[in-house]
Amino acid sequence: MSQGRRRNDEIATLLEEFADLLDAKRVEYKPRSYRRAAENIREYTKPIEDLAAEGQDAVEEIQGVGDAISGKVVEYFETGEIEELEELREELPVDMRELTSVEGVGPKTVGDLYEALGITTLDELEEAAEAGEIQEVKGYGAKTEENILENIPFARQSQERELLGDARPLADSVLDYLRSVDSVERADVAGSIRRWKETIGDVDVLVASEAGESVVDAFTEWPDADSTIEAGTSKASVRAAGIRIDLRVVVPEEFGAALQYFTGSKEHNVHLRNVAIARDLKMNEYGIFDVSDVEDTSDQRAGTRVGGQTEEEMYAALDLPSIPPELREDTGEIEAAEAGELPDLLIVDDIRGDLHTHTDWSDGDNTIAEMVAGAAERGYDYHVVSDHATGPGMVGGVGLDDDELREQMDAVAAVAEDASIEVLHGVEANIDAEGDISVDDDLLAELDVVVASPHSALGQDRAEATERIVRAIEHPSVDILGHPTGRLIHTRPGLELDYERIAEAAVEHETALEVNANPHRLDLNDAGVRAAVEAGATIAVDTDAHTPETLDFVRYGVHTARRGWAETSDVLNARDVDGLREFLH
Repeated sequence: MSQGRRRNDEIATLLEEFADLLDAKRVEYKPRSYRRAAENIREYTKPIEDLAAEGQDAVEEIQGVGDAISGKVVEYFETGEIEELEELREELPVDMRELTSVEGVGPKTVGDLYEALGITTLDELEEAAEAGEIQEVKGYGAKTEENILENIPFARQSQERELLGDARPLADSVLDYLRSVDSVERADVAGSIRRWKETIGDVDVLVASEAGESVVDAFTEWPDADSTIEAGTSKASVRAAGIRIDLRVVVPEEFGAALQYFTGSKEHNVHLRNVAIARDLKMNEYGIFDVSDVEDTSDQRAGTRVGGQTEEEMYAALDLPSIPPELREDTGEIEAAEAGELPDLLIVDDIRGDLHTHTDWSDGDNTIAEMVAGAAERGYDYHVVSDHATGPGMVGGVGLDDDELREQMDAVAAVAEDASIEVLHGVEANIDAEGDISVDDDLLAELDVVVASPHSALGQDRAEATERIVRAIEHPSVDILGHPTGRLIHTRPGLELDYERIAEAAVEHETALEVNANPHRLDLNDAGVRAAVEAGATIAVDTDAHTPETLDFVRYGVHTARRGWAETSDVLNARDVDGLREFLH
C-alpha cells in the first residue's frame, strides 16, 4: 500500500468513525452518507491528499463525497483534525471499534449503553452484562444481555489478529520497497500471510543479503512505517497502519531454508523434519544437511550441506516436489507429494469472469456499464450482474423486488449489446430461515444466474442450518450457493454447517458452492473447499464486488480455494463462456 493510498485509508477510517458516532447519537441519514464516502475514498486510486491540496471541489470528484464531507477532508489535511469529530468523541468517549466487535452490538447500542450505564470499553460491557445491568436498560432484555455476554470472547479473540485483506496489501508494499534496495538480493513474506490464512498475527518478511545492517537501516526508513519497534544488525520490527512487520535478513545461500522454515506451518515442518531424519538428514532454517557421518549434530550447520539456497532444494533433497505454501498445514500434502499426487492448484489467471457482483441498482456504487467495463479491463470473458433481491437480512431498501428485477433485465440487455464481453443477468436471492428463496420461481427461471445466500437467522444449530442450506441447494433454479455460512470474519461467526452434507447435496443437484473472495468473508473457508473438492462439487470463486476496484479481491478467493486443494477443473468460472452456460442450463 503506497503512502498515498494509506492516507486514503486513514481519512476513510475517520469518516467511518464519524458515521458510527452519529449512529450512536441516532442521527438519521448522515451515517450512511459518511460510510459511502469512506468506502469510495478508500478505493479511490489516486492520493486524496493531493485532491485536498487543490480544495473542496477537487475532493468532490470522488463519488459520494459532497460539500460537507469534502470540507472535513480538507480541514483534516490542513489542521490534522476534524473539529466536529473531536466534539463527537468528547460527547461519546467510547472505544467504538472494540465495543462493536461484539456481535449484536452496533453503534446505536453503544450510544444507548453509554447514556444509561456509562459503558466505554469491552471490559465495562462484560462487567455490566455479568451484573445483569444491561437488561435493565429500556429496550434491552435478558436475552440481549445473554447474547452480548456469549459473544464477548469471540470479540476478544478477533482483535488479536488482522484480516488477510488488510495485511496483504501492506506486505506487498514493503516487498516492493525492499526489492528496490540495492543490497537486497531476494525478498519474500513468510509465515501465515504466505500461506494466505484468513487472519494473521503480524507480517513476516525475509530478505537475502550480505549487508544486514544496510537492509535494516533501509527497512526502518520505509516511508509507510509509523514507528520502529526495535532494530538490530539483521532483524528489525516496525509498525505500519497498526500492523507489526518483522524483518529478518539472512545470507543468500540460506534464504531458501529460512523461507521454508519460517513459512511453516509448525506441523508441516515437524513432519518434514521427521522425513529428513529417516534419511540421515537434518533440516532447519540454515539448510538441509547430510549428517550420516556426523556424531555430534548439536551444531545447527553440522554435516554436509545438500540444499538451502532455494526452497526447491530443500524439498528436492527429500525427493519431493516443492509443496505450495497454501498446502503446508500437515493435512496430507507431504503424503501426496511422496505419491506424486499434489493437486495442480488454481491460479488467479485461470478465472475468466465474476458470477456475483453488485451495482447501484442495489447497494453497489457503480452503474451496470461501469462494472462491466471494470470486468473487461481485467481481461475477463464474461460478467454477471447479480444485485440483491429483497428478503430477510436486507434492510434500508437495498434489495430489488420482482418488478424491479424484471426492469433491470432490460438495462442489463442494453449494456450487453455494446459490451466487449458476455454479460449475464442474475440475482443474489436470500435464503430464509427455512431454506426458501426470496424471489418468485417463474422469475428465477428467466434469469441467467441465480446466487442464493443466507443473510439472516445465522444463529441456528448445525443440523438446522445444514438442512436449511441443503433445501436451498435443492431448488431447481439455484445455480450458486453464495457465501454459505454468512459469516463476517471478526464480526459474526456465521452458520455452523456440515460441509460434507452440503457438498453431497451440491453434487447431486449440480449447484456450485461459492468461495466469496471478500476478505471479510472468505466463505467457503479452506475446510469447506476441501470437503467440496473431495466430494466432486463445483466451486465458484466470486468477489461479491460492489465497485470495479473490488473485483481485485479475486486473489483472496483463489488462494482460499488453493488452501482447500482446488484445481482449475473444480472451478466454474475458470471455464469459458460455453462451459459456464452448459453448467447453468
